[in-house]
Amino acid sequence: MEALVQRLEQAVTRLESMSIKMQTPGGGVANGDITNGINGVSRCVEAFDLLLEGPVSDYLRTSQAIGEDVEKHAEMVKTALKVQRNFIKMASTHQQPAQAEMSALLKPISDQIQQVQRFREQHRGSLLFNHLSAVSESIPALGWVTVCMKPGPYVKEMNDAAMFYTNRVLKDYKETDKRHVDWVRSYLNIWTEMQAYIKQHHTTGLAWSQTGPKAPSSLPDPCPPMAPPLRPRPPPSADQQPKPDSSALHSALFAQLNQGEDITRGLKHVSEAQKTHKNPGLRSQSGAPPPTAAHGHAPKPAATPPHSRTPLLELEGKKWRVEYQNQAPDLLISDTELRQVAYVFSCANSTLQIKGKVNSIILDNCKKMGVVFDSVVGIVEIINCKDIKLQVMGTVPTISINKTDGCHVYLSQDALNCEIISAKSSEMNILLPQGDDYREFPVPEQFKTVWDGSRLVSEPTEIAG
Repeated sequence: MEALVQRLEQAVTRLESMSIKMQTPGGGVANGDITNGINGVSRCVEAFDLLLEGPVSDYLRTSQAIGEDVEKHAEMVKTALKVQRNFIKMASTHQQPAQAEMSALLKPISDQIQQVQRFREQHRGSLLFNHLSAVSESIPALGWVTVCMKPGPYVKEMNDAAMFYTNRVLKDYKETDKRHVDWVRSYLNIWTEMQAYIKQHHTTGLAWSQTGPKAPSSLPDPCPPMAPPLRPRPPPSADQQPKPDSSALHSALFAQLNQGEDITRGLKHVSEAQKTHKNPGLRSQSGAPPPTAAHGHAPKPAATPPHSRTPLLELEGKKWRVEYQNQAPDLLISDTELRQVAYVFSCANSTLQIKGKVNSIILDNCKKMGVVFDSVVGIVEIINCKDIKLQVMGTVPTISINKTDGCHVYLSQDALNCEIISAKSSEMNILLPQGDDYREFPVPEQFKTVWDGSRLVSEPTEIAG
């Protein structure tokens, strides 16, 4: 009997495969044309529903176990995925529209991405900020529907961006709270399964119908109905309001992504003599034009805070928030406790002194910032910064430097056993006490990797640093 069932299943599979002959303009199979006769839903939509019912449901469950901002953020992600499911369903039964009409169809997905990222920005004081950052950094993966040639690798790149923050979550909770470990696993699994889904149904681009009607001018409401919206928050201040043309900017971003491999053809070649990290003299020239986002990569937030932002230095719960300080040379945090953390965000041309012993210090998106502190029991993290000077008066076990250009760390005699961890950074120097002065040692930036027969071995090159 089992053998008979297997033969029947094989026969059904062969019949289905015989009907899969047509390719869409993007190269994907027109799944919407081959299975609608069975139950009205294309095979690719059914597979996406399994993604929602499996990994996404698991992620929602682990988010609810943590609660608070993580749970609210997860509901937004769920809504965004349902909007994308609606878009895929429409594509499976309609012909691909012209590029000019595509922007209107993509706007609901773009709006959901903005909402998820805006939630993170509005909750920078949250104790679960690393969770929110992991989601916000990777949610642009939903833009894979605009990538013509290889959408799978694009999703993987967004997933890798999330891992920078999920690793920090694991570091904080791995030994203390298993709920957060489960949350990391469930969230990353969404994008892993998304890559598998794309590989099976949209290998070379979103599958559009070849025989269906012309795509509508706008995306219909998602079906099944989406979850009810979150309770509205008080209206944001004027400096938090999105710019009037934000939707147009995101539509332009999707259009750039839709170029696929052609997106790099317009890039200007930079010779060795023009690279500032190899020619320090070029950095002193003031006439160099600022980089733009004309080739599809959105610019990172400016390191210098906008003047419209209100400077902030306050204690919120267990977190000292130092934000948007500019030209402030005498910032001081003195009334500290062991469980408190200091979060310094988007400050420039300023100096901060932290007295006493705190749990950790984070510098995020700062420029020309100096920080002097007594002791830290956890870690000091420097992320997305430029021209940072850090001085340790007491002890610190670990200093992490990520995506930072220009960082000088002055260690005390008691902090010589400190571990320095760096990634994607340049111009890093560690200064060690030598009598009444300091001796400077560069941190290697270039490495040589060789295969020794059993494993890869990496070591700094002689010209590094």
